[in-house]
Amino acid sequence: MTQQPPRHDAALPGRTEITGPMVRPATNVGRVWRAKAQWAVRGLGPPTVPLALPGSDDDLSQRHARSVIDLALRIGEALLSTGASAADVVTTVLRLTYAYGVRSAHVDITYTSISVSIQRGVDEDPLAVMRVIKTRSPDYSRLEQIQLLVDDVAGRARRGEEMRPVEEARQDLGDILSAPHPYRRWVVTMGQVLIAVGVVVLFGGGPGMWVVAGLSAAIVDRVQRLLHSAGVAAFFSQAVSAGIPTTIAVLLFTLDDVGLSVPGVDSPSLVVISGIIVLLAGLGVMGAAQDAVDGYYVTAGARGLEVVMMTLGIAIGISAVLATANRLGVPMEIAPFIALGGSPVLGTIGATVVAIGFSLSSYSGPRATAVAAALGAVAWVALELVSVLGVGTTATVTAAATVVGVLGHTVYRVLRVPELAITTAAIVSLLPGLAVYRGLFYIMSDSPQLVTAAAMEFVTAASTGLGLAAGLSLGAYAARRRFGLDRASIRARRRSVGAYRS
Repeated sequence: MTQQPPRHDAALPGRTEITGPMVRPATNVGRVWRAKAQWAVRGLGPPTVPLALPGSDDDLSQRHARSVIDLALRIGEALLSTGASAADVVTTVLRLTYAYGVRSAHVDITYTSISVSIQRGVDEDPLAVMRVIKTRSPDYSRLEQIQLLVDDVAGRARRGEEMRPVEEARQDLGDILSAPHPYRRWVVTMGQVLIAVGVVVLFGGGPGMWVVAGLSAAIVDRVQRLLHSAGVAAFFSQAVSAGIPTTIAVLLFTLDDVGLSVPGVDSPSLVVISGIIVLLAGLGVMGAAQDAVDGYYVTAGARGLEVVMMTLGIAIGISAVLATANRLGVPMEIAPFIALGGSPVLGTIGATVVAIGFSLSSYSGPRATAVAAALGAVAWVALELVSVLGVGTTATVTAAATVVGVLGHTVYRVLRVPELAITTAAIVSLLPGLAVYRGLFYIMSDSPQLVTAAAMEFVTAASTGLGLAAGLSLGAYAARRRFGLDRASIRARRRSVGAYRS
């Protein structure tokens, strides 16, 4: 039998024949790579800011929820009325509600109202209460006591101790709000006098100018009190108050023109500048800037508009007196070319006096006043040191305010004095009173060439206010990162931010 030769297309032993369909890609390869790509770009955790989650307070009794909301609302109203910023009010209210077991509270603040609500799921009725803010007056002694009350409640919850009954806390709040001021009203007037004297010291004025500026501030304070009692609108009160130091300056120029110069009074313009800063210190300049930095733009806009209107009142008061003086032929010129005294020692002393004066005028306690005086001196020293670098006015005041913010929160953690009271008092000497004064002078000159200069001065004033607020926020944030906060405080601080992105 003849053996046939092997065929070349026959399958060889141990060898696998690969056909066309076998070289096509597997159907799951694309799926694997798509999964890997999705894993690389897809978020792994929940949203940074959860939206519209179901309520977690279904197990709360109706009475307890209402009691907590009422207490929180009254505390929030008191804080807003005594000068706290919107973010601080929201943080404090959330800390209080969280301590009493209310986890789903929401706080909404406008310039004239505050509301607190609880969404308790589908099985329970929601609760929402609102109160109108009727008055606003810096009162840091009451602010301190309210913060201590909330700290005590939150501290007991954090340590797992027996909680203070809500009714007892409400009674304590009533005692705080109805208690008399730490000192009489004439001490507040003396605080205004010290602010004016400190401003004159900052600009290198002598003892004669101290007396005149202090007398002007005392008259302004008493007139404002009378106008407030008579129900006069704040705008007109500002106009009348601004006219008082300007009138005194006109009288000084008149006496100098007839050869009866007052000894030691060589710059009547300082009386006007001190009066402007005294009036600005009582406005919500820092509050408006702080709310804008924190993202509460509605409240910041309302406060900013109030500041603008009150500043316009100052401008109208000064303009009316100057126009009257010109019609009567009084040879008066309020020169805008005034600079700081140039002496770091005098500047530090002046800033300290200003801080003490503001603390007294806002009813701060003795400890808070002493701390504010020290911080005022530190703020001015920091300003002098940073100004050597020549980085500009806004950057300089921001750096000084950052130092104050760090030290203010540190002192608050140690001594439990109100942070807002001591930091605000410390930076009053850095308020842009000179820029506002120059801008008003340029506007009143009726010169088209000076309109641009006036606009630049007002822009400088606005940027200085924002720089001060931003510096305080940065400093306080750095101090909080260093010391840390309890879990409830961290949660409240995050939820109190007015604008954020998830």
